[in-house]
Amino acid sequence: MFLDKDTFSSIVKNTPLISIDLITYNQEDKILLGKRVNEPAKGFWFVPGGRIFKDETLDDAFIRTVKDELSLSLKREDSTLYGLYEHFYDNNVFNSEHSTHYIVLAHKIRVDEELKLNNQHESYRWFTQDELLQSSDVHQYTKNYFTGDSI
Repeated sequence: MFLDKDTFSSIVKNTPLISIDLITYNQEDKILLGKRVNEPAKGFWFVPGGRIFKDETLDDAFIRTVKDELSLSLKREDSTLYGLYEHFYDNNVFNSEHSTHYIVLAHKIRVDEELKLNNQHESYRWFTQDELLQSSDVHQYTKNYFTGDSI
């Protein structure tokens, strides 16, 4: 469900967003990150993911997010719930006038096939866990998935 800019901006300003993040591993135990083109976290490497829409079940949101972000057909039972996280940003997708607050359901998935990725990121890269933890270009919220900093 796509909302017009004013409605979505009001929601971001006044409520937390609920999202699904996809901690995606390949056969070599590397983790997929995309370099974000939109705020918040623009310019940082981040795991793929997306928000949950109103009246959308968790199962449907997971299926849609995996399809939109990775062009794969997976169900929530094909993943492992990694944890519950909170992300706080000083800005939002539109401007710096108000913050963004996410409640994130992080899911771990493993992929064995080549991915067809979307345009939410300027590029994609497979990182080892050590590489992503050492990189200053990987967002801290992504690093938190590998340091045990959940809520």
